[in-house]
Amino acid sequence: MKYGLIAGNGQFPFLVIDGARRQGIELAVVAIKEETDPRIDEVASFVQWVGIGQLGKMISFFKKNGVEKAIMAGQVKHVQIFSGSIPDLRMVKMLWNLPRRNTNALIGGVADEMAKEGIELIDSTHFIQDQLAPNGVLTKRKPDDNELGNIEYGLHVANELGRLDLGQTVVVRAKACVAIEAMEGTDATIKRAGELANGKLTVVKVAKPEQDMRFDVPVVGTPTIETMIAAGATCLSVTAGKTLIFDREQMIALADKRKIAIIGS
Repeated sequence: MKYGLIAGNGQFPFLVIDGARRQGIELAVVAIKEETDPRIDEVASFVQWVGIGQLGKMISFFKKNGVEKAIMAGQVKHVQIFSGSIPDLRMVKMLWNLPRRNTNALIGGVADEMAKEGIELIDSTHFIQDQLAPNGVLTKRKPDDNELGNIEYGLHVANELGRLDLGQTVVVRAKACVAIEAMEGTDATIKRAGELANGKLTVVKVAKPEQDMRFDVPVVGTPTIETMIAAGATCLSVTAGKTLIFDREQMIALADKRKIAIIGS
């Protein structure tokens, strides 16, 4: 079985490459010019760089390398789709036939085009299941009663956001919604919340109610905690079993040092 990887930004693609390699598998990697870290050339054996709208070129590369199953790892900022990039004919046809252009529809459309060529898009955590968030408190400090109240309220709001496919993150203070995520990403949402109401913030990041594990899987890591520190956030709640935690030991150590509570639920 030959596997391929569509690499977005951040650390996620590198972890997938490493996880696959531990299982003796070398991935054929499609790197996105607008997003992927150039270091991908140093760690992957087979790399093809494409523009964000070059769907046909991506599929041709996978077929040339005999790829039957592909993984999508790493964020591709939604704004890139509307940033003036020029899509190829295959992407234009796919976009034209979409009823809407939210995350699920866009990536689902890409998955459908790949399936037409015999390439199955699979669970993005396939090679890194050990990095999914466990259930329960991860840090030395447990969420206090105020934070638990914020989490309860935040989960209600965040799940509605997820149902509408708008974002994954809500920042709450005193059971009031301070900021919600749209296209800007988790860190930018937390930063904006800190500018609006610095201090005593709870960050709630959720998987969508019907989370498709093939794409847009929630991710947190040390940068999340660093952004929370700057914003005055004291607690982080994530969806257990469906949220990836990168650099877990470093992330938890930093959270413990700053007395930030982290819980998987």
